[in-house]
Amino acid sequence: MAESKSLEFMPSPQLSFGIELELQVVDTTDYNLTQGASYLLRKLRKTPGDIKHEVTESMLEIATGIHTHHAAALTELRSLRDALVTAADQLNLVTCGGGTHPFQRWDERRIVDNPRYKKLSELYGYLAKQFTVFGQHIHVGCPGGDDALYLLHALADYVPHFIALSASSPFQQGVDTHFASSRLHVVSAFPLSGHAPWCTQWHEFENYFSRMQQAGIVASMKDFYWDIRPKPEFGTVEIRVCDTPLSLRMAAALAAYAQALARRLLRERVMLNASEHYMAYASNRFNACRYGLAAELIDVATGARRPLADDVLETINSLVDDAAALESQAALEWLAQGVRAGQNGAAWQRREFAAHADLARLVRRQAGLWRQDDDVPGL
Repeated sequence: MAESKSLEFMPSPQLSFGIELELQVVDTTDYNLTQGASYLLRKLRKTPGDIKHEVTESMLEIATGIHTHHAAALTELRSLRDALVTAADQLNLVTCGGGTHPFQRWDERRIVDNPRYKKLSELYGYLAKQFTVFGQHIHVGCPGGDDALYLLHALADYVPHFIALSASSPFQQGVDTHFASSRLHVVSAFPLSGHAPWCTQWHEFENYFSRMQQAGIVASMKDFYWDIRPKPEFGTVEIRVCDTPLSLRMAAALAAYAQALARRLLRERVMLNASEHYMAYASNRFNACRYGLAAELIDVATGARRPLADDVLETINSLVDDAAALESQAALEWLAQGVRAGQNGAAWQRREFAAHADLARLVRRQAGLWRQDDDVPGL
């Protein structure tokens, strides 16, 4: 039986946030994924900032520090991106966004030489290599564990929003999946995916974690692949459902949306109904993955359905005061422009492929978007 360890929640400034982005490492000869992450990291070893390995050699992760304002986070992301682009150019590599690479083969991937990733490979077999998918994680700071659990459950209603806004993985293994976000179904294969259990007080969650740990099911919070999970060592709630967007501006705007939502939810403290809260969760999550901004959301209480895009726009409108307090009005309005245009990464990728029928060209165009700061709402 594993020894139980304390799960103390370390407070962090409320509504502070950080961004993590998993990026594709691509060869410029054929625009397929390549095993180049370690070479890039050696080039970057003296570069300031958090740039590190992910599970396979075809992935890198960049992460910001702790921020309170959208503009500062975007500035840091651009600095990290610029350092990565410079190093990649010297190796005839590129990096890009997108939730999946459209034509790579999972069996060609190589697990990073790291004890945790090697253990994951031994435990999950081929799933570890299939986990070469690329997401954005958003951390939102909380002053205590009870606040974190409230925010975790309250944000669950908005999971379809984050999926649809960021969706950029319509292609896998060389074919159109007919999903806006196919990435999340790779994550769903893991046994500890989905949503967190219904705990509303931190001592309840500590007890849950202790029992899971003693049973040998988990060793740490990293073993949970939930859509939203608490990160007690950081003092945050971590939203994990977003595909890596095609641009840094979208990545920063999604974080601003999460921050403004968190401010309103913690301010209003609406009572959550335990018996109904997750009844439509799986269906709404699936619909957002399948149809993106064209999805419908199901309200269990009334049985009514409404367009997801309308729900996003109404929510953004309700956040006017919160966005003003956080100085992120422009970022949220930019998100709204993309929704009104029906634009997200998946829609752009499909249009590009329909025009040229060339997936390698599509990846090259994605790499071009990533290294620029174009103002295209929804991308």
